[in-house]
Order: sequence, then C-alpha cells, then structure tokens
Amino acid sequence: MPSGRFSSSFSYPDVRVAIDLGNPFLNRTFDGFLKIGTVAVVRVAAEETYHSLCRGSISKNKLEHSLKKMCKEGAYWGTIAAVYIGMEYGVERFRGTRDWKNAMLGGAASGALVSAASNSSRDKVVVNAITGAAIATAAEFLNYLT
Repeated sequence: MPSGRFSSSFSYPDVRVAIDLGNPFLNRTFDGFLKIGTVAVVRVAAEETYHSLCRGSISKNKLEHSLKKMCKEGAYWGTIAAVYIGMEYGVERFRGTRDWKNAMLGGAASGALVSAASNSSRDKVVVNAITGAAIATAAEFLNYLT
C-alpha cells in the first residue's frame, strides 16, 4: 500500500535590533519596551483593521483615532514590560543568581508598582502583585520547556 509523508519546517523571522545605551540595565529595559510595545501596536492595528472591514469604510477621523490608540497602547504595554524587565534584572543583580525566583519577585514588584501608580487601593495593589508574580513565574517555567 503506498504511503506518503509531508515534511516541512517553519522558521520565524529573525529581526534583531541592537541599541547600545552603555548600560546592561538600560539595554534590557529599552529592548523590552520596544518589543512589547511593538506587539501592542500590531495588536491594535489588526483590531482596528478588522473593525474597519466590518464597517466597510474608513474615514480620516477613524484613522487618526486608530493611530492615537496604537501609540497609546504601545507606550503603555512597552512601559509595563520595561518596568518588569528592569525589576527582574535588579533582583537578579541583587541576588547574584539567575533563576525563576527573579521572575517571581520582579513580577510581584512591577505588578505592585504599576498598580500603585494608578492610584489603586491597597487590596488591588496586593492582588496585582500576586498576579504579576504568577504570570512572570509561569512565563519563566514555560520558557524552560522550549
């Protein structure tokens, strides 16, 4: 009986931008800001494109609104990523070791900091610190699997 087999490989595009700010802390935080900010911008662009296609038209006002939303979301998520990466790097330097605990502590500190900066209640700050720690730790564990 004849049989066939399909073999293929998929490779991700390798886009690397290196900006040396003269300090490893600044290099990491700025890199995180750019990467996650770009993801947020692309997400909003895709979302706004979908909504425009559903409406069947686009106006200058809607385009301006979309561009402002892209910039706002990119800056917001990029800043949160930079805070997390900076916190994780600081914990790593303080502890002198690189492990999952740095992600947990960095996630907790950045979750609390971002929440406190938005004038949240004490309970909300604690919940966001726990959430930040959980997400960062889970991401670190998933990173070990790949």
